[in-house]
Amino acid sequence: MCPVPQQPDRRPPPSSGEETASPLLGHAQSRDARRVELLVLDVDGVLTDGSILHGPDQFEVKRFNTKDGFGIRLWAQMGFRAGIITGRSSVAVATRARELGLDPVIQGSRNKDESFSIMLGTLGLAAEQACVVGDDWPDIRIMRRAGYAIAPADAAPEVGAIADHVTTSVGGRGCVREAVEHLLREKGLFERARSLYD
Repeated sequence: MCPVPQQPDRRPPPSSGEETASPLLGHAQSRDARRVELLVLDVDGVLTDGSILHGPDQFEVKRFNTKDGFGIRLWAQMGFRAGIITGRSSVAVATRARELGLDPVIQGSRNKDESFSIMLGTLGLAAEQACVVGDDWPDIRIMRRAGYAIAPADAAPEVGAIADHVTTSVGGRGCVREAVEHLLREKGLFERARSLYD
C-alpha cells in the first residue's frame, strides 16, 4: 500500500483522572469505546475463519465475508479509519484491502507491537483512539495497548479474557460487522448510521 500522508496530530489531551492498571486484564481501566477513531484488524481468524488454501505456485486463497465488508465501509462512511496488521503476507489481503479502502495495511509483521506504533504515528493518533480486533496470542500486546479491544467468539481464551467486548460471531463470519455496530452504539452513532439506509 502507498504511504499514508502525514495527518494532523489528533491525540487527545491528557486525562485529568489517573487510570490504574488491572492486574487481571493487563490494561488500563476506564477504557472508553467513544474515543475510538481507528479500527485495527487482524486477518486470519478475524477477517477470515483462519483457513488457508494453497493453489498452484503456492498462491494463497482466503475467503472473506461480505457482511464484514459492509461493516468496514459503514465505519468509513461515519468518518473513521480502519487498517490491518497481520503476520502473514498475501495478495488476497492486499486486493481485499483496496476494495474496502483499508489503509494503512501492514502485512508480514514480525512484531505487531512495533507495527501498531508505526501505524499510530503515521496517522497522528494515540493508542487510546484505536480499537484492535484480534483472535490469538500475537494480538494480545496491542489489544492491551489499545483504547478498546474486541475479540471474535472463537478467539483463544486468553484473548477473550482481555477483550472489552466479545462478539457472538466467529472470525470470518461477520465478527467485524458486529464489532463496528458495537462501536457505533457505544459512540451513540448507531441510529445515524442506520438512517443512511432508510
